[in-house]
Amino acid sequence: MRSIFILCIAIILGSCVQKQHLKTVTLKVDVRGIEDVQTIGVKGNFTSPSWKVEMPLTDEDGDGIFEAELSQETAVHAIEFKFVKNNSIYELQGEPNRVLKFEYEPETIFYVTKFNQKESEISKK
Repeated sequence: MRSIFILCIAIILGSCVQKQHLKTVTLKVDVRGIEDVQTIGVKGNFTSPSWKVEMPLTDEDGDGIFEAELSQETAVHAIEFKFVKNNSIYELQGEPNRVLKFEYEPETIFYVTKFNQKESEISKK
C-alpha cells in the first residue's frame, strides 16, 4: 500500500502543467467572388461547446474581406476550424479542417485566406 502511495506522489510531483500564454489571432477571409454571402463566421474546437458556437466575422469597410480577432490565455498547441457562410454552409466540404499551430510562448498571429480554398498565409508579430 505504501509503495502505491509513493508512486502516486511521484506521478503528481513529476507531472507538469503547461503554463498558459496569451494568443491573439486575427482571422481574415476573402469572400470576393462567392455568391450570396450574408454572414461569415468561424466554428472550431476552440469554442464552447466545441464546433457548436459560431463566432461572427465582420466586414466593416465592405471590401469583401471578413475578419475577427480572437484573444485568449491558453496552453493548447493548435486549433482546428472552418469558416461558415450564412450560418450553415461550411467551407472545404469533404476536406480536412484548417489547423493553426501555436508555439509555447505569447503570440500574435495573422491568418489570411480565401473562403473555400486550402491555401493560407500565416504571419506572426
